[in-house]
Amino acid sequence: MTRHLISSADLTRQDVESILATAESMQDVQRREVKKVPTLRGRTVINFFFEDSTRTRSSFEIAGKWMSADTINLSAKGSSTSKGESLRDTAMTVDAMAVDALVIRHNASGAARQVSQWVRCSVINAGDGTHEHPTQALLDAYTLRSRMGELDGKHVVIVGDLTHSRVFRSNVITLRTLGARVTVVAPPTLMPAGSGAWSETDGFATSWDLDAVIDGERPVDAVMMLRVQKERMTGGYFPTPREYTVEYGLTRERLARLVDRNPDALVLHPGPMNRGLEIAAEVADAPQSVILDQVSAGVAVRMAVLYHLLAGETAQLLPEGVQA
Repeated sequence: MTRHLISSADLTRQDVESILATAESMQDVQRREVKKVPTLRGRTVINFFFEDSTRTRSSFEIAGKWMSADTINLSAKGSSTSKGESLRDTAMTVDAMAVDALVIRHNASGAARQVSQWVRCSVINAGDGTHEHPTQALLDAYTLRSRMGELDGKHVVIVGDLTHSRVFRSNVITLRTLGARVTVVAPPTLMPAGSGAWSETDGFATSWDLDAVIDGERPVDAVMMLRVQKERMTGGYFPTPREYTVEYGLTRERLARLVDRNPDALVLHPGPMNRGLEIAAEVADAPQSVILDQVSAGVAVRMAVLYHLLAGETAQLLPEGVQA
């Protein structure tokens, strides 16, 4: 694994499997009464978020604190960027304080990679525009493997607003790295430009018809619903919310057909959810839903990422004599 985590494409299969194996140990820490290990004692991690976030920001903060790192949260509103300072100057200023890692979320695609070229500390991409969100893809893979074992040959369907989704891009890369068969489904207006050529190169399928995929020749092992990102939309991508739900929402009826063909099928959503739009409330809370498992996995996986970037193979994971 390199010094930074900017894209899911930066990770080999060995890298991904190593991170997921470490995350299993980290999840053991979550189950302990005292959730603290000395692994990153003396290290400083800055969470710098230019966009709103609940799950990602809080899980990175918890991950750092449970590993004994000094964790500091910054936001654009409370930083000098709100006074007109450039991203470059702000990043270099933070780096000059001798921090060890900078976790950054930014609304511009490519911002995290650009920052990594300006600073000496490790940079972790916590989501950049509509580009990528690699730790989300890792925690999704961890959630799936925890329930269904190895992902080789498993059929995972990703449905929804693909055009504006960084989660979709990172998940396609990570799932394909782990050997899964991936199908992405969206209305034509929300299917990213160039996805046809990309799908041919990287070996995933595309479709405009969710029902055809659910009822297709190959049963679906997991379906991941993506949020309709209204805040990023500048035009009419579909006529009405009701029409979107009818054509692309995971309704009770679609879930029933999914489970009828594969009783072990799982439902995922990276959150936050628009209940009643892309996913029915009953489906989000159904036994097949692993949405809260994804949240729990987020802390363990982000602990594992920090461990691999900042501690290395020789680090002490747990105090001597203490069992997870």
